[in-house]
Amino acid sequence: MATMTSRPSSDVEKNAVAQNAIADQTGNGHDYTKPAPSTFEKLKTRMYHSTIVEYRGIEPVQPEDRTDRRYINVLSFWISMTLSVLPIIFGMLGPLAYGLSLTNSALVILFFSLLTAAPCAYLVTLGPKTGMRQMSLARYSFGYYPVSVPILLNLATLVGYCIVGDVIGGEVLAAVAPQKISWTVGIAIVGVIAFFISAMGYRTLHYYERYAWMVALVCIVILIGSGGKDLRKQSVFPAPEASAVVSFGGLMAGYFLPWAAIASDYSVYMSPDAPAKRIFLYAYAGLTIPSILFLVLGAAIGGAVPNIPSWSAAYESGSAGEVLGAMLTPLGGFGQFILVLLSLTIIANLAGTIYAVTLNFQALLPVFIRIPRVAYAAITTMIMIPIAVKAAESFFANLENFVGVIGYWSASWVAVVLIEHFWFRKGDAASYAIEKWNDPKMLPSGVAAIAAGSLSMALAIPSMSQVWYVGPIGVRTGDIGFEMAGAVTAVLYVPFRYFEKRVQRLNR
Repeated sequence: MATMTSRPSSDVEKNAVAQNAIADQTGNGHDYTKPAPSTFEKLKTRMYHSTIVEYRGIEPVQPEDRTDRRYINVLSFWISMTLSVLPIIFGMLGPLAYGLSLTNSALVILFFSLLTAAPCAYLVTLGPKTGMRQMSLARYSFGYYPVSVPILLNLATLVGYCIVGDVIGGEVLAAVAPQKISWTVGIAIVGVIAFFISAMGYRTLHYYERYAWMVALVCIVILIGSGGKDLRKQSVFPAPEASAVVSFGGLMAGYFLPWAAIASDYSVYMSPDAPAKRIFLYAYAGLTIPSILFLVLGAAIGGAVPNIPSWSAAYESGSAGEVLGAMLTPLGGFGQFILVLLSLTIIANLAGTIYAVTLNFQALLPVFIRIPRVAYAAITTMIMIPIAVKAAESFFANLENFVGVIGYWSASWVAVVLIEHFWFRKGDAASYAIEKWNDPKMLPSGVAAIAAGSLSMALAIPSMSQVWYVGPIGVRTGDIGFEMAGAVTAVLYVPFRYFEKRVQRLNR
C-alpha cells in the first residue's frame, strides 16, 4: 500500500519544508544561510558600487569591473586637464623669462610638446589592459619597496603642480575685485572646490571633465577677442641663443613629462578590449592640441606685455591673474564675470591632480593603503592652500624654478618604464600579471631601475641651467638636464636589468 505524503497545512509547515530542502542541498541542517551583512558592510558595498563616490583605492580593477566603453571620455578628460589658464601662464615665460620672440617660442613649444607628450599618451593605453594605476605598474620595474623613491618624487611634483594651479586660479579670481578679494581668499575657494571633486573619485571626475573644457574654451575665446588687438604689439628680441632655446624646451618637458607618471590612473575602468590606437590618439590629441594653442597664446601675451602699460603693470605686481584681468578690462562687468569663470577653469586640472596625489600616497608604503583616499585629498588640500598663499608672493620666479627641475626625474622614470615595457616585456600588457602587483617576491628587486636613474644624475646635474645653479655643461649648452637624464638612464637600465634578472633567477 502506497504511503501518502501529507501536504503542509500552514505557513509554518511550508517554511519547515523549505528549510529541510535547503538543508538537504547544503548538507547542513542547522547552518544553511549566511549571516546577514552588518550595516557597515552594506554601506561599504553601496559605496564600492556607487556611480558617484569611488571607494576603490590603488587595488587593481578586475576585468569584470572594467566596463566603461565611453572611450571619448579620454579625449574630453585630457582636453579639460590642459585647456585652462595654466598653459597660458607657462607660455608667457618664453618671452619674459628666456627672451624668445613669439616665433621662436612657438617653434620650441610645438617641437617639445609633440615629443614629450607621447609617453603619457601611450601609458594611458595600459590602464584598460591591466586595470592598474601607474605607480602600481611601476612596481614591475622599480620593485615593491624601491618604487617608493619615484613615488616620493612624483608626490613632490604633483603637490607642486597643485600649488601652481591653486595660485593661478586664486590670483585670477582675486583680480575680479582686488580691493574685496585677496589672493588668500581666491586660493582657498579654488582649492576647496577642487578638493570636493577629487574626493568623489573616478566617475565624478570624468563626468566633470566631460564638460569643463567647453566653458574654458568659450572664456578663452572671449579673452582673445577682448585683448587680441594688442597681441600684435610684440617686443623685438635679439636672435636667440641655443642655450635659451633648449632651456625653454626643458621647461616644456617639465610641463608634459610628469603626466606620464599618472597616465593610467584615469583609464583603469575602461574595457580591457578598448582599442589601443584610439585611446592613444584621444590622449595625445587631448594633451597636445589645447596645450600647444594656449602655450603659444601665452607666448604672444608675454611678448606684448612690455609694450602695453596696463599689462606691464599687472605683470610687475607678480600676479598672473591681473594680466588676464587687464586684457578683459574693455568688457567692463562682463569681463569680470568671464574672469571668474577663467579662475574656475583651473579646477579641472587641480581636481585631477589631487586625485592622482591620493593614489600615490596609498602606493607609497604598504600600510598607507589602509587609509581612505578621501583622507589624502583632505591632507593635500590643507598642505596646498597655505603654501600656495606664500608661493604667490613671487609666483613667476617660483614657477620657473619648479618646472625647470621636475623634468629631470620624470625623464629618467619614463626611460625606465618604457624600456621595461618595450625591451623586456616586448610591449605585452599581459606580462604585467595582476596577481603579482602586491607580492614583493614576484616583483623585481628594483636595484636596476634605481641604480640607472641615480647614476644618470651624474650627467644631468652638470647639464642643468637654472637661476640658482648652472652646471659646467649647462653653461655652454643651456639646460639639457632632462635629455641627459632620459638618455643615460635608458642606456644603463638595459644591462643593469639583465644582470638583475640573472641574479634573481626569476622571470619577473
